[in-house]
Amino acid sequence: MTKTLQEIIDANPEAETFRFGDSAELCAEILNLVRSGVKTATCDAASAYGQGGDAWPEVGRRDVALNWDGTPAVMVETVAVFTRRFNEMDAAFVKEQGEFRDLEHWRNGYKAYFQRNGGFSEDMKLMCERFKVIEDFA
Repeated sequence: MTKTLQEIIDANPEAETFRFGDSAELCAEILNLVRSGVKTATCDAASAYGQGGDAWPEVGRRDVALNWDGTPAVMVETVAVFTRRFNEMDAAFVKEQGEFRDLEHWRNGYKAYFQRNGGFSEDMKLMCERFKVIEDFA
């Protein structure tokens, strides 16, 4: 039986919902990497969190990644969360994100992403999160 988003949230009232990426294509691509275990980390602009934004990830909290259409895709549990500046990103964390060839590829991809989604600066603060998949709703 397929679980509805409401059933999942009712069973996990602390859970936040979110989408990876900023398009249907990117969301699907990233979810495939998450499901395959290639992607075990992510980052976003720290300014996207807090008052008026998403709740800051917390170690141990389980959240629901959605498909682009808003249906539940996977439940993930945060295993680590920290901040880092864009210009301080390292190759090891980039590798955990799964979708980039190397640090330069990450820089180019995220610079474009941040420019499309609210602004970019070399020293912008990032929320960096490591997670594990708890349940796949596919």
